[in-house]
Amino acid sequence: MSTDTEKQEMLIVTGMSGAGRSTVANALEDLGWYVVDNLPPQMLRPLVELVGRAGTSLPKIAAVVDIRGRDFFGDFQELVQALRSGTQVRVIFLEARDDVLVRRFEAVRRPHPLQGEGTILDGISAERTRLAVVRESCDIVIDTSDLNIHQLATTITERFAAENAAGLHLTVMSFGFKYGLPTDVDMVADARFLPNPFWIPELRSHTGLDPEVSEYVLGQDGAREFITSYAAAVRPVLAGYQRENKRHATIAIGCTGGKHRSVAMARELAGLLQEFPGVAVSLKHRDLGRE
Repeated sequence: MSTDTEKQEMLIVTGMSGAGRSTVANALEDLGWYVVDNLPPQMLRPLVELVGRAGTSLPKIAAVVDIRGRDFFGDFQELVQALRSGTQVRVIFLEARDDVLVRRFEAVRRPHPLQGEGTILDGISAERTRLAVVRESCDIVIDTSDLNIHQLATTITERFAAENAAGLHLTVMSFGFKYGLPTDVDMVADARFLPNPFWIPELRSHTGLDPEVSEYVLGQDGAREFITSYAAAVRPVLAGYQRENKRHATIAIGCTGGKHRSVAMARELAGLLQEFPGVAVSLKHRDLGRE
């Protein structure tokens, strides 16, 4: 294999059937990745060797594989480690809730690849079991439950469009605990220790994006102390991520509804983390506008 593979990157896109692999493949292709969809898993290693001969003309390769390659998933970790000896390899796992996956299969009127004589839900359950070890060892998890195909494509574009600009791309996300804990995050903080602006009549209709709410939240006892201490605490973590070649991470801050406290605190934290060397920070408000 050519030594040029040291400059190449490979993405293995996998995850739950119906979670959006084809959408991710199309988005990566639009970004200039060489994408091989529905690749037989046994061909992953030969693909890397073949493309290696192309040198820098094909620096970014993405291979989409699914549960139908059963033998591959049994030796997944060993294969990825072998590939990493000569190529930068990352694994994207696409996730979605059971009810969302069922609706998607019903919408296209296609059976789940593992349901056999059972139901779609039976197939989903079997797939989750088989992919459990893969999910635990992947580099990036994206939950597509609340994303349409355009939003998922945008998510991929934001993650991979300008990766060379920073060693770590960090997303700071606000969310509401009432809508569920985000599944695709690395660290979670809780802003519910602060008084809730919802109970202040003149602030209730505003959000953490508004100055009056932000000033109220950050003016509470312990608010700024928490943010500065939390930023200091995660600094060695983010540095460690970069040493371990982890290119993407997400920190989520939650409050009850994801409208006031978490939004204001996430904005403040993002501003502090943006100053860290080698870290590019983006801000996302998952539940803003839901109430």
